[in-house]
Amino acid sequence: MSDVVFTADFTSARQWVAGRSWAYPDGGPTNPGDNKLDHLTADPSYSRTGTFRATRRSDGYWNTGLLTTEGSVEGFQVRTGDQLRARVLLPTGLGAWPAIWTWRDGGNEVDVFEYHPDNPDLLELTNHVRQGHTYLHHPAVRPGGVVDLGVTFGRRSVVWTLNGAQVFADGRGVGSGWSAYLIVNLSVCAGRYHPRPDPKATELSYRVENLTVRRSVVPHAAESLDDDEAVDGTADETAAGTGA
Repeated sequence: MSDVVFTADFTSARQWVAGRSWAYPDGGPTNPGDNKLDHLTADPSYSRTGTFRATRRSDGYWNTGLLTTEGSVEGFQVRTGDQLRARVLLPTGLGAWPAIWTWRDGGNEVDVFEYHPDNPDLLELTNHVRQGHTYLHHPAVRPGGVVDLGVTFGRRSVVWTLNGAQVFADGRGVGSGWSAYLIVNLSVCAGRYHPRPDPKATELSYRVENLTVRRSVVPHAAESLDDDEAVDGTADETAAGTGA
């Protein structure tokens, strides 16, 4: 059994800090070393509605929306065994780089998803903690599409679902003592790996309809389940058409 321990209220200043993150150098506002045109802003119209926006600036950067639980009053962290679920409306404009991910103390990063509209049917799913990764091609993934995403942060395997079906188990996991803050944001590509926005574009956006985290009420129960699921991860991955 599991209980909901976190339900995202993007308007809440107790849950979320807007416009800064220690995942960016000096907490932001820019991160050109990661090939981003971001200039983080705390303006609530860029993130607090659940629609994460980016608008072009005159200096070549883009004002971008980011929310993180790091530094917030509640300081919520996901931990080993937790199950995150989110419904996302994917962006359409070239250069948009949406993501839901985790971060703490210079690492502990697991990407619930990353997306680039120039690869219209592909999601990037990555466990940076123990180097598990796949490129997921799926017909439900498309610019402007709505997808239900899930991740279980297992001790021995991080398991991703799409629209309720398992699509990848990395067989690596995050270990027993892992925990991290949540980040939800929209970045803008600087052109090294994915195209910059169209020169005439002035705004990009995507929407997170909901985000919840469940936690097992029986210690280690979720971790044991994830270990079992990892055995079948390869078969599920192949059936979903995944592979780097």
